[in-house]
Amino acid sequence: MGHQSFFHAPHGGADFLGLRTDRQGATEIVYDDGVKRRMVWRVAGRATSEALLSDALRAAVGSLRVIPTLYDELKKRSIAIEAVVR
Repeated sequence: MGHQSFFHAPHGGADFLGLRTDRQGATEIVYDDGVKRRMVWRVAGRATSEALLSDALRAAVGSLRVIPTLYDELKKRSIAIEAVVR
């Protein structure tokens, strides 16, 4: 996964979700609510496609309940994550 993807809430909220690659080459999902909460998860397994991840992030950030929706969308796509920063 060579590039990054970022999504902002379309409903006027400050919610932000993004994909990035860490120094070891692992894919991470970053969430920031624009006020006080920043969370980072590492995607388990390198075989997960960027398209699947992007679809899940796009669906989640469009929701009013971003984090629960993100978990649901990742589960639907059988994408495992582990918390890095909470």
